[in-house]
Amino acid sequence: MKARILRRTDALIAAGVVPAGRRRAVERVARRFAVALTPHVVELVEAGGDPIARQFVPSAAELRATPKERADPIGDERFSPLKGIVHRYPDRVLLKPLLVCPVYCRFCFRRETVGKGGALTARELAAALAYIRHNPAIWEVIVTGGDPFLLSPRRLRAIVRALDAIPHVQVMRLHTRVPIVEPSRVTPALVASLAAEKAVYVAIHANHPRELTAITRAACARLVKAGIPLLGQSVLLKGVNDDAATLEALLRGLVALRIKPYYLHHVDLARGTGHFRTTLAHGRNLMRALRGRVSGLCQPTYVLDLPGGHGKVPVGPCYARALGGGSWEIEDPVGKRHRYP
Repeated sequence: MKARILRRTDALIAAGVVPAGRRRAVERVARRFAVALTPHVVELVEAGGDPIARQFVPSAAELRATPKERADPIGDERFSPLKGIVHRYPDRVLLKPLLVCPVYCRFCFRRETVGKGGALTARELAAALAYIRHNPAIWEVIVTGGDPFLLSPRRLRAIVRALDAIPHVQVMRLHTRVPIVEPSRVTPALVASLAAEKAVYVAIHANHPRELTAITRAACARLVKAGIPLLGQSVLLKGVNDDAATLEALLRGLVALRIKPYYLHHVDLARGTGHFRTTLAHGRNLMRALRGRVSGLCQPTYVLDLPGGHGKVPVGPCYARALGGGSWEIEDPVGKRHRYP
């Protein structure tokens, strides 16, 4: 198979990931939202309710939006003082140098904007960096998009060096899907471009244990060997990972690769994503099941990004209940309750 990203319906049909009978539905979705699959992802797709295909192959269900869903479900626009910057929290800022991804997840909360624009111009990037430079409260910069690992090593190195030179910026965090969906891009040159005096973290998005292939493991190992701490981000998706056994396998697999599970996201209220959404009650039950099954190293924080830009909050189960008079009732990992004075 040619090492090129598949975007057209004909190519997806030829690759066997879209049945010919679904051509019209897929073309309707592609007119509304960006579509792209890498050859690596295509090779992972299997027949019959495949959790990999469900994440990346367009579905007619995406055209069914509900009134509660939004074009900008987490309020990026409300907190964007200039192009390429989202400043929701006082000490953190998002820097979005590009709005392009190697693949487009069908549940993406930025699906209305990604794939419809390229990278920031030199002037726009300079303005974004100047904004960070002139706001001394900014302690951490999260480089996202789009996927920053699609930038050339030269351009990525320039961004990292510029941020590294800002005295009040102490942490850089890059969010990427590339090690999972196009791991061959994680070259020694790309890894070297992340070198900095300040702390650099890479957050890797993975949702199913089958995504942790041999080539992905090798890509992650190159980052680890360069001394870069890795974090794992996952989205709780109906029909993909919404059972305890699958989540357990995914989380154990990440930790074995030295990727610390960081967040398990509840699906945002992006338009046309209802077929992926579980209930909060189901998500909380899954977190309870994991508490007694896997090491603390494997425990992500289950979070919800509140619509309207009100922030990310933990929504996992609570194991402590106040009884009054200073006494508490504590639930243990197997569900038994104990009084604690």
